[in-house]
Amino acid sequence: MKPLLRLLIAGPPGDDVAARVVETLASEGYAPRWEQVHTLHDVQVALEREPWDILLLDERLPGTTSAEAWLKQQRLQVPCILLAGRDESPGGEARPTRVPREALERLVPVLEEQLRESRNHDEHRKIAEALRESEERYRLHFESLNDVIYSVNRDLLLTDVSPSIRTHLGYAPEELVGRPFSELNILAPEFLEEALADIRKALDGAVVSSMEYTFLARDGTIRYGEANNTPLVDQGVIIGATAVVRDITERKALKAQLHQAQKMEAVGRLAGGVAHDFNNLITAITGYTDLLLLNLEHGSESWAFAKEIQKALEQASSLTDQLLVFSRKQVMRPEALNLNTVVMSMERMLGRLIGEDVDLVTVLSPDIGTVRADPAQIEQMIMNLALNARAAMPEGGRLTLETADTVLDEAYAQRHLEVRPGRYVMLAVHDTGCGMDEDTLSKIFEPFFTTRHQERASGLGLSTVYGIVKQSGGHIAVESEPWKGSSFRIYLPRGEEPKEGSGTRPAPFPTLRGSESILLVEDDISVRNIVREVLQRNGYNVLEASNPGDAILISEQHTGLIHLMLTDVVMPRMSAPELTERLAPWHPEMKVLYMSGYTDSDILRQGVLETERPFLQKPFSPETLLRAVRDVLGRPKQKRV
Repeated sequence: MKPLLRLLIAGPPGDDVAARVVETLASEGYAPRWEQVHTLHDVQVALEREPWDILLLDERLPGTTSAEAWLKQQRLQVPCILLAGRDESPGGEARPTRVPREALERLVPVLEEQLRESRNHDEHRKIAEALRESEERYRLHFESLNDVIYSVNRDLLLTDVSPSIRTHLGYAPEELVGRPFSELNILAPEFLEEALADIRKALDGAVVSSMEYTFLARDGTIRYGEANNTPLVDQGVIIGATAVVRDITERKALKAQLHQAQKMEAVGRLAGGVAHDFNNLITAITGYTDLLLLNLEHGSESWAFAKEIQKALEQASSLTDQLLVFSRKQVMRPEALNLNTVVMSMERMLGRLIGEDVDLVTVLSPDIGTVRADPAQIEQMIMNLALNARAAMPEGGRLTLETADTVLDEAYAQRHLEVRPGRYVMLAVHDTGCGMDEDTLSKIFEPFFTTRHQERASGLGLSTVYGIVKQSGGHIAVESEPWKGSSFRIYLPRGEEPKEGSGTRPAPFPTLRGSESILLVEDDISVRNIVREVLQRNGYNVLEASNPGDAILISEQHTGLIHLMLTDVVMPRMSAPELTERLAPWHPEMKVLYMSGYTDSDILRQGVLETERPFLQKPFSPETLLRAVRDVLGRPKQKRV
């Protein structure tokens, strides 16, 4: 049995042609499902209602003078056979297939031929539709990819390039297609031969992956791309090469930032460690120098030598402080600040500092928010930037200080690893000096790096600025070009408003001497010796311990009061707060003064600064030590937390 045939027959009413057609098809093994209609309107309705395999249209159908003309107007998708009154050969123009009504035995082969042509047409139409859809999908992918795709033929002419090249390099595809690859000017000259060599490898059948090139955008900016070159094959023959290039400019910038941050962190740890050890030495030398001065005749040669030692120690202490600031590990005393107030208070001093040949301009945005920072550090930062700008303008120029509220958004934070999105107050320092090249810019915050004469600069000015900004939770950005000046933009997080009455100084002590018992706990012998000597010379009873274990034994065995424990914060096997807790049951009356040459973060980890416990930063002079001791002894006993 041949397949089911869906047949629509259109003929005049009362005619038996439909029955004869069905009988003819059945005799040839077909099982038609058929329907007969009698008007052209009914034909249209039936064709819209369901699909048919064949339309048999009698030319005598009412409603038209020419069924053949009607067929041409309709452009039917279903194959049609015209039942005609007489046999006519086709003319010059395309006409529907005609079968005479009186010769229906010819219907079956004509019908089968029509079905074959229809099926072939459907197959071709489906293939063409699938090809069109595939090409459309490819075009959408090609045009929407962020990566740049380009192809060259065996003559190294560019045959295709994706529209994304406009985004990355600023060129329209039609500007480049058809030109020799070597003449496109989209690659940095030093990378052209390397890129051509990789393309030739692809033309020889190799896959060349993850090659990094430097590209030149139309506006002159440099972009970095990672390319994968593959052969372009057609029917087994390599006709060209295709490259997929991913823009890695931002990735390289972030990688460079990470590398620089890691380097600065490593240098900071080294600087912090050196500063801590140096602080202990300075504390001891300072103490003994001060005691030596007390025993020497004022104005004598030995007294003068000791004063020179004292001056050198002050410079060494300043150097140590700068190292601690750079490493972000100096003890901070932050408060709510208005940067406009700080700049205006320094304006007269800065004018004298930079000289008359440099114009000082301030552009201060009114009503800026406050920042939480150490006022002394912020003043030091501004002064260092002003001095740096002055050095860049030996023949004079203009120094501009600017403030403004700003927001660093998520997009900015993604380009700068250390930035958190949020509201900031910006302090910008612009100069019209000699500027810096990229190599200098990459090193300006490193300790001891300087472009000035070594005898005139320590190389710690900008590294100190860097440390203050980072320790204050901020971000610093620098823009500079040779002979076009420099701009330092500092972004500090907005903080709370300043409280009334902040910044008052304590009243001076009437005397620095005392008679109380002090438990001294210090593992550095030189520091321990000088502190003991200073305290004993000023009337105090000193109980000396080199470690927490000795301190516990001494406190247990001491029968009298211990008025104060003066202890280093970071010690072996037990921290100072832990030692305080251990000794409290035996000596509840004992007050505590902490001291350390370690850094801010180290002390915070020991739980000292976060509870605002009395703290003495090394190095310190004998007078500073005695003032701190008297201050703590004069305070009421704090409750334990």
